[in-house]
Amino acid sequence: MKPIFKIILCFFLSITAAKASNIKGYVYDKKTGEALVGASVKLENTDRVTMTGLDGSFEFKKVKAGPAILRVSYVTYQTFTKQLNVLDEDNPSIQVYLSDADGNDLNEVVIGAKHDGASERTARKMEQKAMQVTNVVSGRAMEISPDLTVANVVQRVSGVSIERSSNGGGQYAILRGMDKRYNYTLVNGIKIASSDDKFRYVPLDVFPTELLQRLEVYKSLTPNMEGDAVGGVINMVMKDAPPKLEINANLAGGYNQMLLDRKFLSFDAGALNSKSPYEINGKNYNAKPGDFSNGAVDYKAKQPAPNVVGGLSIGQRFLDNRLGVIIAGSYQNNYTATNSTFYNSTVAGTDAVSRITSQDYRQYSEQQKRYGLHGKIDYTLNKNNKLALVNSYVNLTSIQTRDVLNINFSNADYNPGAGNAQLTYQTRSRLAEQQIYNTTLQGEHKLFNEKLKINWSGVYSSAKNDVPEETSVTLNGLRTNFLDRRTTASKSTRRWSRNTDEDKAGYLDLTYSTAIAGLKVDFTAGGLYRDKQRSSFYNNYVFEPSVPKSLYGVDFNNYTEINWDIQNPKGAVANSLTYNASEKTTAGYGMFNLKIQDLEVIGGARVEHTNQGYDLLFPAGESKPKGSQVYTDVLPSLNLKYGLTAQQNLRASYFRSLNRPGFYEIVPSKVVYEEYTERGNPDLKRAIADNFDLRYEFFPNSSDQLLIGGFYKNIQDPIEYTIQADTRGDLYYSAGNFGNAKNYGVELDYVKFINKFGFKANYTYTHSRITTSKTSRIRNSTGDLETISVEQTRPLYGQAAHIANLSLLYKDTQNGWDAQLAGSYTGDRINTVSQFVDNDLWQKGFIQMDASVEKKFKNKISVFVKAGNLLNTPTTLFIKGVNAVNAGLPDQKDGKNETLIRKDYYEQSYLLGLRYKL
Repeated sequence: MKPIFKIILCFFLSITAAKASNIKGYVYDKKTGEALVGASVKLENTDRVTMTGLDGSFEFKKVKAGPAILRVSYVTYQTFTKQLNVLDEDNPSIQVYLSDADGNDLNEVVIGAKHDGASERTARKMEQKAMQVTNVVSGRAMEISPDLTVANVVQRVSGVSIERSSNGGGQYAILRGMDKRYNYTLVNGIKIASSDDKFRYVPLDVFPTELLQRLEVYKSLTPNMEGDAVGGVINMVMKDAPPKLEINANLAGGYNQMLLDRKFLSFDAGALNSKSPYEINGKNYNAKPGDFSNGAVDYKAKQPAPNVVGGLSIGQRFLDNRLGVIIAGSYQNNYTATNSTFYNSTVAGTDAVSRITSQDYRQYSEQQKRYGLHGKIDYTLNKNNKLALVNSYVNLTSIQTRDVLNINFSNADYNPGAGNAQLTYQTRSRLAEQQIYNTTLQGEHKLFNEKLKINWSGVYSSAKNDVPEETSVTLNGLRTNFLDRRTTASKSTRRWSRNTDEDKAGYLDLTYSTAIAGLKVDFTAGGLYRDKQRSSFYNNYVFEPSVPKSLYGVDFNNYTEINWDIQNPKGAVANSLTYNASEKTTAGYGMFNLKIQDLEVIGGARVEHTNQGYDLLFPAGESKPKGSQVYTDVLPSLNLKYGLTAQQNLRASYFRSLNRPGFYEIVPSKVVYEEYTERGNPDLKRAIADNFDLRYEFFPNSSDQLLIGGFYKNIQDPIEYTIQADTRGDLYYSAGNFGNAKNYGVELDYVKFINKFGFKANYTYTHSRITTSKTSRIRNSTGDLETISVEQTRPLYGQAAHIANLSLLYKDTQNGWDAQLAGSYTGDRINTVSQFVDNDLWQKGFIQMDASVEKKFKNKISVFVKAGNLLNTPTTLFIKGVNAVNAGLPDQKDGKNETLIRKDYYEQSYLLGLRYKL
């Protein structure tokens, strides 16, 4: 019997082992309820140790039934121990709340000093506490994301899509279907000058993410915010000094896949002349060929050096935390490439559908050098007085070569099967330098037992966009064939263009706190004055070959050997793009803030007075060589936030805002570009918008969130660019006002973490509607072709009906892993508005997929990988509808109800680097 008894005993023991159960739980901050990521959880008297995940969760699997001791520890918190009785069946989830090391619950001051201001927890808390409809991207989220610039980061925010530059990277943000012109950009809450060569909005690809502590997107306005935002506001909060010494350094290298598949075409950018012969020698000087750089046409195909990205920030607080100092720098040197097919078209026939006239094969090679510096010093004089000096400088230098082979289909003898199209070859070299500098001196003061608070700022901001000696060479025939002076196809141009923007501004805010009927009420009044000065310079020289016909291999072997005759030796500086302009803005506001139990209210009104004008330096018969616009706007706003529970908010807001024309848009200029002629409109009016928002918010813990919102915008005199016809029938591209427009939509944000895994998802549906006059062609009763005007309703320029983001996250704190796969979808949207019915140029919807992985080691060093555009998603432009005459042309396939206009490919980019954190 004894052997049988042993067998039965072993059988029951095996059943007990099989029933070994799991221990699950969560670790939170006792005061704030925030999930603690990376807390150490141990089963005493065993070797079982784990770390809490993204949602503060932990789990031990197959724990033997019986007594156990759970031990939880986290830096700066008291260690927690708990006696457990592990059951055979599922154990109830354990909730662990940690107190600070001194045994006191953490208050807000301690949180601010202890926790990272760039953390995800801080970002979620700010969204919950903000009075505006706000989204926040934390510095840590940017650090581990695949993105290197602010332009690419902002596309991850709900309701935001980006407009790409020619190299495929993000450049401008479109908020809630409102074009980039309807938004403005702040640095630490201060508006900065724009380095854009034409407009007032700021190119976001100038800013590297490494300088930021977080990125804030405001979708509603309060009276103390400037009123020229219909879509929203992007605020870049730069890094602040930490309590203890903190060093963050990284260095990475990588490549663009396109440049592994083909060569990079470069020129000697260092040889370019920064100023034109006119600027150097005076207005009466006749330029000679020797005054122009050969470096601009000294083209070389090569394999570029690897991309390099590096950053360093050092910060600390001194003198018992009264003095804070931080300095941060970033350097990026990236080589990118684009292969593009472009179809030139014209509207022809009775159906007014585009007919393809020629095809361009384009290859772009671009080197982007991006520098960034940020420094901040703040000093607390005493508990009532604080001063801060903030300086930032960013520079983006783009060195780009464009190689174009043009195939002309419009000649009468062209036969698709015979291959007898006329060929031209064009190469363009361009160096463009953008730079933005901003310095701000700020003060915060409290008087009368903190009943009166005074905040002030003095700001100087400047920006420049400089494009010296932009050079193009056009040959009749292939580059290896000939150039012929007898045709208009063979020529060369040298162009200098420069824009500067300079702002001097002062801000003042006064807040008085008092009690009314037992309620605390804050009354705030203040305003600003800004003097903006803008100047624009433009000069162009045109060349033709010195001999009637030059053969490659006989008369020249490369572009530097071609001899040219200058057609306008004094240049073309006397044009409407050489001007000075100014804008003086004076604003004042009154605002109140009160809280009635769970309802918080901020309301008031803002008054903005604008005096905008321009002065052409070389008027040439324009009807308005000088012009100005002076107007005053009253902008009321009301923001309501109701706390349904400690974790749930309901928001509602209304605000009125405006959109001012840019200087370039109102100057009566005429510029002939390669694809169109552009004109200014001195009669362009500002747009006014009434904006409504409603949003439900649920923050179940410090990391998860659910946001559901809707918005509605009614816009008077919206500003859009369209292709129009003048009295002579010539087509040009110009800005105009087009009646009223509607824009409304819904937004959904959802963030969820489960142990080591998480996802962030958002979706935005936007619908806009604007009705404008367009041209149509019909046959009249006599059979003649007649042009008529038709009213057509369409979406706003740049508005995509569907925008979505999905990021899959993995975080293993114990083993030091962070990983992210991020996808972004942008639906079809109008790229260019045509004057003709059903002839608008659309951008096809696209998905962009990026990824990043980081592995931390115990020596404070981590290795990271970033990969962009994994799906090699192109930018595709098309016109809805087809014309039978295009059927035989390349890429104009049968069965598709669209005419392909452009397709750009960028391929993948890879980056491998090291990071050090102290």
